Amino acid sequence: MLQRIQTLYLLAAAALCFACLCLPVGVLTDGETAETAATMFNMWVSMEPDHAHVFTPWALFVLLVLVTLGYGTAIGLYRHRPVQGRLVMLCNLFVVGWYIVYALLIANFDYDFMPTLWAGFPAVACICGYLAFRGIIRDEALVRSLDRLR
Repeated sequence: MLQRIQTLYLLAAAALCFACLCLPVGVLTDGETAETAATMFNMWVSMEPDHAHVFTPWALFVLLVLVTLGYGTAIGLYRHRPVQGRLVMLCNLFVVGWYIVYALLIANFDYDFMPTLWAGFPAVACICGYLAFRGIIRDEALVRSLDRLR
C-alpha cells in the first residue's frame, strides 16, 4: 500500500540498493603515479589499460542483490507487519555485512582506494530501512490498541 510512509521508505531503500548495483563503488589508483589503475564495481574490478574484468568482489554483488530483493519483498508484506519488520531488519544487517565485505576487499588491494559517492547509497538505504521499521512498529502498535478496544 503506497499510502503508508514505510512503503515509500522501503521503495527508496530498494531503489538506492539497485542503483548501487549498477554504478561503480570505487577507483583504485597507483600510489606513486596517482593514475587510475582500476574501477571497482559490485561484481568485478575493471582494470584500466586493457579493461579486463576480475571477479573478486562477487560477494558484494550477492549481498546487495539479496538486500534489494528483501526490501522489494518487504513492500508486498504490508498485511503481515511482524514478518515485514523482521525482513527489514535482516536486510539492514545484510547492508552492514556488505560494508564489512567491502572493507575486507579493499584491504586486499595493493592500490590506494577512493570510494565514489555511490558507495554510500547502501548506508542511506539502511537509514531508510530503519525509518520504515519504525513505521511498521508504529502501525502494529496502532492495530493492537484498536483490537483492545473491541
